[in-house]
Amino acid sequence: MVPLSRYRKGFGLRRIAAALALACAFGPAAAQGTPGQPIQDPHYGDVLFHFFQDKHFSAVTGLMVSQHFNRMPHHADEAEVLRGGLLLSYGLHREAGQIFAQLIEKSAKPAVRDRAWFFLAKIRHQRGFLAEAEDALNRIQGKLPPEQEEERGLLKAQLLMARQDYAGAAALLDTMIAPEGGSRYARYNLGVALIRAGDSKRGNAVLDELGRMTAPDEESRSLRDRTNVALGFAALKDNQPEQARVHLGRVRLKSMHANKALLGFGWAAASMKDPKLALVPWQELSERDASDSAVLEARIAVPYAYAELGAYGQALERYEAAIGAFERESKALDESIAAVRQGKLLEGLLKSNPGEEMGWFWHIAKLPEMPHAGHLAPLLAQHEFQEAFKNYRDLLFLARNLQGWADNLGVFGDMLDNRRKAFAERLPKVREQAAQTGLNALQQRRDGIAAEVAQAEQTADGLALADARQRALLERLKSVKDTLAKLGDAPEHAAARERARLAEGALTWALAQQHPARMWDANKAMKTIDAELQAALRRDAALGQAQRDEPARFDAFGQRIGSLSERVQALMPRVAALTREQQEAVQELAVAELQRQKERLQVYTVQARFAVAQLYDRATVSKGEGEHATRP
Repeated sequence: MVPLSRYRKGFGLRRIAAALALACAFGPAAAQGTPGQPIQDPHYGDVLFHFFQDKHFSAVTGLMVSQHFNRMPHHADEAEVLRGGLLLSYGLHREAGQIFAQLIEKSAKPAVRDRAWFFLAKIRHQRGFLAEAEDALNRIQGKLPPEQEEERGLLKAQLLMARQDYAGAAALLDTMIAPEGGSRYARYNLGVALIRAGDSKRGNAVLDELGRMTAPDEESRSLRDRTNVALGFAALKDNQPEQARVHLGRVRLKSMHANKALLGFGWAAASMKDPKLALVPWQELSERDASDSAVLEARIAVPYAYAELGAYGQALERYEAAIGAFERESKALDESIAAVRQGKLLEGLLKSNPGEEMGWFWHIAKLPEMPHAGHLAPLLAQHEFQEAFKNYRDLLFLARNLQGWADNLGVFGDMLDNRRKAFAERLPKVREQAAQTGLNALQQRRDGIAAEVAQAEQTADGLALADARQRALLERLKSVKDTLAKLGDAPEHAAARERARLAEGALTWALAQQHPARMWDANKAMKTIDAELQAALRRDAALGQAQRDEPARFDAFGQRIGSLSERVQALMPRVAALTREQQEAVQELAVAELQRQKERLQVYTVQARFAVAQLYDRATVSKGEGEHATRP
């Protein structure tokens, strides 16, 4: 069967969580590539910022913290869908399923609901939870987008075949290819399902048609090659070597299936009793990388063909060369196994494939620098090893993260101690300064000023609001009037008294004219005084409250830091133990694969040695018959 990933790296966290979260956040507009709902909560935007940088651990931790403090009220549902996708990326499909079920109970949009169940079914299928995957798939009620609808059918067919219901899978796939021809993947799986259901004639016809189709891209060409290899070996099994050569001859020489095709092409010629024809593909194959089992088999198939042709000397030479190559390869495998057990494989993989954070979307891109690194290529292509190594890498990240949290908690403890000390030292001084300022005296002074302003407003007394210059003039006029009064009513002083009277009247008129404006300024100043005085009173009350409450808050922070430190310290040895266990598990996977390669080499070595023994035996028998024929 063809995996639903279709060889795409995109079948990862980004495709699951992004499709769900953005479909929920922006609705149909996102699918059409048009602007949709804007981000209204900054904390949700921050989460998406980390998410689209592939910093998924930072995204999920930040998301859960913001959800705890209710910082994303406008994006509650889409935030939950995103959290479900992120949990899926770490294999927590049960928790993700609970999230999706809760969203459905809250009457989420049908399109979002169906996509949620679809992606949940995919991840469950990949994780091997087939019954749970089928349950999630059956919960989809509407139509999915065209590409996802096809994948839904392929997934359903694979689940049916996993239950050995090949007839049911074939019937389902038949409906997928009937209307418009269907995709190559549907056709391939239909051919496989038909053959396994017992309808080999029609199954082979479907696959043969697929094997002859033009392929527009590398993905389609690879599937076509795979189809032809399967058809070729099926024909060999049915003792149809001519038909097998037809199928295998369609496979490209530089494709990923070329080695197996060349091997089968040669065996088809051998089945046709034409070892000379078989030599051509086998010799080409024997010169390729020995990490492929087909190449190893070709190295003993070539001398077999020579022996069939009667070229025993060349056959013996090739067998002995193959045995030498197998022994060298076996020694190299021993060196690779030793390097793996010493931890060089994992160390090299981490060094060659760096990454900031943990996450399922991360993948191995480069081989490590190791002796005989080519032995590892088949191993690194295995899904089981990739997942095991990701788990190991994630555990290392968690260990570093826990250590960072432990260091941060120590810093927080020091900060708390410094703040407690500063609070204990500074608060009494501030309270003492507040007491010296005398807020009660200021309040009384304010009340007195307010009474004076009210009296001036009530009596319209402009003199009460006179400025300093006017008060000085009034004092000077009073002094002049007092002096003139002492001088009496002499006629020579009449002009001076008149000037004094006129000056007093002008000043009184000015005060009366300026009274409304000064009254407005006075009231405004009183409001400012009241506001500042109230703020001072609030600050004083807050200081008093802080003096009573802050010690308890400090103690609560201290207890929380202590509790978190204990949890982190308890988790660190557990993560360290799991890391060691996972390291051993990953290394054992690698060693097991290398051991299988060694066992395969041993089988080929035994076959080659047995063939050499047969050649020597044949030569001995021929020599004995010759001597017997010449004996008198």
